[in-house]
Parts: sequence; structure tokens; C-alpha cells
Amino acid sequence: MQQRFLAATAAAFMAIGVGCGAFGAHALRDTLPPGDLQIWEKAVLYQLVHSLAALALILAPVEALSAAARSRITALLLVSIVVFSGSLYVLVLSGMRWLGMVTPLGGTGFILAWLTLAFQLLRGPKRPGF
Repeated sequence: MQQRFLAATAAAFMAIGVGCGAFGAHALRDTLPPGDLQIWEKAVLYQLVHSLAALALILAPVEALSAAARSRITALLLVSIVVFSGSLYVLVLSGMRWLGMVTPLGGTGFILAWLTLAFQLLRGPKRPGF
């Protein structure tokens, strides 16, 4: 059930990312300063890349990863998307520049998720007696 929820959330984040990309390209293109449009595009890029990674991770069983590890890493990716991309979307739409201080927390979450995945893959599956 948890894996199904995580996969559905990642798929929904992909759809939202595509929608945000289209919104930026069509509705915001002529209204935002170029710098803000670049911020928007960065938020969309990170959302799409990490949503796809989360979806692949939760759906593709890997012998070296337990289901629990896949779920934890996927959840960290999804939360980081909300913090990173979400803070940038709100920053651009609202002009609340202080949200730029929140964005690195999402970036840190991405880094932690990738490092955790690398560690888990190198460590391999847990074996009884080890």
C-alpha cells in the first residue's frame, strides 16, 4: 500500500511538473522577468527529474535494496521536491524572496536521497548472520 501511494504520488508530481512547465512557457513567459522565468524552469526541471527517479526507484525492485529502503529514499525524494520546487514556485508567483532560504533544504534532501541510495546499493542486501 505504501509503495503504491509513493508511486502514485511520483506519477502525480510528473503530471504537475509537465503542467507547471507548460504554464511557465505559455502563461508566465511574457509576464515574468527573465531571471524569474529561469527560476521557474529550474523548479520544473528538478521536479521532473526527481519525480521520474522516485517513480523508477519505487517500481523497479533492485536486489540490493529492501522495499523499506526504496520507500524511505522515494519518500525523501518526494518531500524534497515539495520543498525545493515548491519554494521556488511560490517565490516566483508571490515575490516572497525569503523563500530562497528554504530551497537549499530541498536540495540537501535530494543529495541525501542520492547518497543514501548509493550507500544502500554498495552495501547490498542484508544477509542473515551478517
